[in-house]
Amino acid sequence: MLFFLVYRSLIPVQAMQPSVYSDKLLHFSAYAVLMSWFSNICPMLNQRIKLALALVTLGIALEFAQRWTGYRTFELADMAANATGVAAGWLSAPPRLPNYLRGIESFREP
Repeated sequence: MLFFLVYRSLIPVQAMQPSVYSDKLLHFSAYAVLMSWFSNICPMLNQRIKLALALVTLGIALEFAQRWTGYRTFELADMAANATGVAAGWLSAPPRLPNYLRGIESFREP
């Protein structure tokens, strides 16, 4: 998931399929899914804090990397959408909601 996020963030816009969704919604969703996923794997608060900081830092770093490519744009609003997605992913993780990864694993055949 992380590789795909970095790849999609740095390829030329012409190489991507046009989207009917808002660019900011895509940023928010990508980071929310990553934070939620890893929050379900990392139950300890200190791990989640480090994860959240790492994902926010990644979002900021990728925006600067986009500026340096010459074919992508730098937007503060994208950074805000990324950080908001991280916050939403945090809020959707245990203990507020059940650990959905454990629920998925319980459906495996023995």
